[in-house]
Amino acid sequence: MTGLLAGGVSCAAVQGGLLAGLVMRQRAASIPQPAGRTRTKSAAAPATPTRFVDDLVPVGGFLAGKLVSHTLLGALLGALGGVVQLSVELRSGTQVVAGVLIVVFGLAQLGVPGLRRISVEPPASWSRLVRGRARSSSAFAPTLLGVASALIPCGVTLSVEALALASGSWWAGAATMAVFVAGTSPLFAILGYTARKAATAWRGRLAVATGLVVVAVGVYTLNGGLELAGSPLAASRMAQTIGLSTPPATAATVSDVSGVQEAVLTVRPGEYTPANIAVKAGVPTVLVVRSDNAAGCVRAFVIRGRQYILPESGDTRIELGTLSPGELGFRCGMGMYTGQLTVTEQR
Repeated sequence: MTGLLAGGVSCAAVQGGLLAGLVMRQRAASIPQPAGRTRTKSAAAPATPTRFVDDLVPVGGFLAGKLVSHTLLGALLGALGGVVQLSVELRSGTQVVAGVLIVVFGLAQLGVPGLRRISVEPPASWSRLVRGRARSSSAFAPTLLGVASALIPCGVTLSVEALALASGSWWAGAATMAVFVAGTSPLFAILGYTARKAATAWRGRLAVATGLVVVAVGVYTLNGGLELAGSPLAASRMAQTIGLSTPPATAATVSDVSGVQEAVLTVRPGEYTPANIAVKAGVPTVLVVRSDNAAGCVRAFVIRGRQYILPESGDTRIELGTLSPGELGFRCGMGMYTGQLTVTEQR
């Protein structure tokens, strides 16, 4: 869904010119006119399916090359992540920086004064190499360009690459990048077939739409990093930060077991319940995280700067020791789902 709704637009802003130029050159080369011969209606008819195939081959080759290179890159990142485990602090910091950069790129795309000249482009030497290869009318050159697109960065792709790295598995990293690229493919295919219109009448509208989507994705990425870091500026904590009401705390899932209070937190796809658990200060505390067919990033449970990988079903007991009054937040590994323990003095 990220690739389909945001990744294609973000990557098209960086790589779309390459694909559009390639398709237009292929189309021009596919309809040569012999010297001294006039085109007639009957001669023009068979050219239509020919032009269609000629347009389909370079776009398909480009997308196939892009899929292969990004899948291999994802496998490499996942394998590296399995050896080098990133700390929660480093991951949250990286996500915040990535979010800020994506917002800046989006504002630059919208033409905000002071940011208009900021862009993500390949080196000039690489651009010259790309133009030279794209002149070929064969399908091999577009495929090579698709493979090389892994070297041309775009904002949302950087975030997905970080997700592949965090997976800690070569196959999970490869799958993450593969399905992301598959999601971006429809927009790239449409862009390839509408290259001439996108370069003229729709140019301004496409730039505005791209800029708005990229800014929105950047804000979402930035907030995820703030959530992961437990920042008071994160969206889920903003109401509490500015003094508005917070969700009520409940002790319904808290029980006393031989002088130890046990708080049960249920984990299901897309949620932690209760989101606010009331516990007592000065009492040894155990958080029982109960997975109920848990799936997705909720299984990467973060509390006190440490991440626990939860099973799909079953209990995970986390010793919290004796707590002091205040709030102890918890969240998923991507900062998308959050909650807290509200610790109060005993009466």
